Amino acid sequence: MTYRLGVDVGGTFTDLLLLDQKNGSFWRHKTPSTPHDSSEGILNGLGAICEKAGITPADIEYFLHGTTVATNAVLEGKGSRVGLVVTEGYGQVMQIARSFVPGGLAGWIVWPKPEPLAALEDTVEIAGRIDAQGNEIRPIDEAGIRAALEKLKAQGVEALTVSLMNGYLNGAHEKRVAELAAEIMPEVPISLSHLVLPEMQEYERTLTTVANAAVRPVVGKYVRNLRDNLRGGGMAGSLSLLRSDGGLMSSEKSEEQPVALLMSGPAGGVTGALWVGKNAGIKNILTLDVGGTSTDVALIENLEARRVRTTEVGHLSVRASALDVKTVGAGGGSIAYVPELTGALRVGPQSAGAVPGPVAYGKGGTLPTVTDANVVLGYLPENLLGGTFKLDREGAKAAVQTIADKLGIGLMEAARGIIDIVNENMFGALRMISVQQGYDPRHFAVMGFGGAGPLHVNAVAKLMGSWPAVSPVSPGVLCALGDATTRMRTETARSFSKRFSETQEAEVIALLEEMAAQTTKELTAEGIADADVTVQFELDVRYEGQAFEVPLSISPEVLKADGLAGVKARFDAEHERLFTFNMDTEHELVNLRAVALGPLLELEALRLPEGNGDPVDAKVRDHELWFNGAMAPAAIYDRAKLRAGDVIKGPAIVTEMDSTTLIEGDCVGTVDAVGNILINLA
Repeated sequence: MTYRLGVDVGGTFTDLLLLDQKNGSFWRHKTPSTPHDSSEGILNGLGAICEKAGITPADIEYFLHGTTVATNAVLEGKGSRVGLVVTEGYGQVMQIARSFVPGGLAGWIVWPKPEPLAALEDTVEIAGRIDAQGNEIRPIDEAGIRAALEKLKAQGVEALTVSLMNGYLNGAHEKRVAELAAEIMPEVPISLSHLVLPEMQEYERTLTTVANAAVRPVVGKYVRNLRDNLRGGGMAGSLSLLRSDGGLMSSEKSEEQPVALLMSGPAGGVTGALWVGKNAGIKNILTLDVGGTSTDVALIENLEARRVRTTEVGHLSVRASALDVKTVGAGGGSIAYVPELTGALRVGPQSAGAVPGPVAYGKGGTLPTVTDANVVLGYLPENLLGGTFKLDREGAKAAVQTIADKLGIGLMEAARGIIDIVNENMFGALRMISVQQGYDPRHFAVMGFGGAGPLHVNAVAKLMGSWPAVSPVSPGVLCALGDATTRMRTETARSFSKRFSETQEAEVIALLEEMAAQTTKELTAEGIADADVTVQFELDVRYEGQAFEVPLSISPEVLKADGLAGVKARFDAEHERLFTFNMDTEHELVNLRAVALGPLLELEALRLPEGNGDPVDAKVRDHELWFNGAMAPAAIYDRAKLRAGDVIKGPAIVTEMDSTTLIEGDCVGTVDAVGNILINLA
């Protein structure tokens, strides 16, 4: 058993990547997703990829999976009915929420407030109180709790949340409520706030625990079903799921804390980009993950992806670590249109999706999309997936002509206009995670992946001034590669909330070490050797009186060597980078976190045979495409036949099983030792 299988379930395709841990060789497979039951598509793909590799499912040691089950449950409002138990007087915590209204100045006039995940009629108040130091002021009333729980049971709640005042400091009352709930409603999963998020701020802690409870039955059913089906199919290895922060968690842990999976899908692409960057020797990367409906972007600095302390899905913003991924409605299926009012070309966010899809796919689509514009311009050759998938170029031309007619311009100008606008949308998203966060994009490479990323990465790199533009190995299944190559991760948090002047260094270090021991124990229980566990600390720091804190990641060795003075200096440097100023105010330590990480996969990527710099052996045929306002001669290459050191002069197209790479006319692509195409200005 030396194989790792990464599986990424998307809206259109389920991507699988099988990796041999002994020698780094891999197999990839795409199979249509089965939205009614994702495990069906996964099992179809599992059989096909094992056949390709000549192994059986029993040979797979690790099954690593990025999933959007939790995300979709929230976005589609299909979470379970949640009962909420709060302290007396706090019954409307979910309704009052925060006084934040999205949109412009008039947002409050037109903003329909989203329905809370736990309804007011499913919220009960109980007696008993813990103070701000964690001491019991009033004991709980067990008879009152039983009556409240019986009421919730009669109302038919499917999941239960217990979030009591100051519960993060002392969870005794919450535990007792859970014991009584287990007696009264034994089949209902229970989420306790002091276990899900042991941090201050009542609303954030309650909301995060309620979100966890809302998706628990859905995720639990999915994970158990998948595990049973895999076992039935002969796979005996371990099943782990990708967390929002890019680490892995066991399937059993994911059933208890599914709130950590809300950004599981997009996280796979970022972890895949980290693997590629490490093997290609590129440390600073802007990721461009272009799918059929949307584009996800993220920033990697010094081979460390930026993380944030909030996960945002739709209108929901929960307190859970996640990779800092921004999403815009710009993908291959984004629809182009000309509104009557302005007469100006618009692209997206509406998408033709997988069904009916772009016109060129011949599945009944009638509206012009980004994919159709790429086909018209010659950027996407008619034969895809190694010739098994034919595109309807005439249909695409007819669809884009409707845009040209409305704008009163030529067909090619209209198609190029669609591409320019979608590239600007991607450019805007990348500026949001780089320039607006205080980073200079000229110090980064742009890596394009997903089905359509390599088609747009060259143009977007020009807009950003970020070089090289990278088309990685297996760009279409890079998310699955990320799932297969990342490592186990778990964390625990605690609120601290003291000024630095009142804080003893020894007290902070002792608390962090106690938390580190707890997280390490969780990983060793998964079968990871003690010596293979790495621990990191995270501290949330702010100036006294500020409402927002800045998270700082620090190793135990550095913290012991530099002490709190070093933490202060790092905070000031980060605050100045983010906001361009510092303050002469006391520093305050808000939250402490200990993160335990499993071993990294120490595996070299497969190296390509050396070429002589001339890609002529990989050339498929001559071609024509639109560049700089005219049709220009170009060539099409087969990526599987390229060699290390080959230099491809633009304009050129490189085709492969799962994606297509466009090299523009004034650029040149060089194949590196492991097969990535690095595109630079000629």
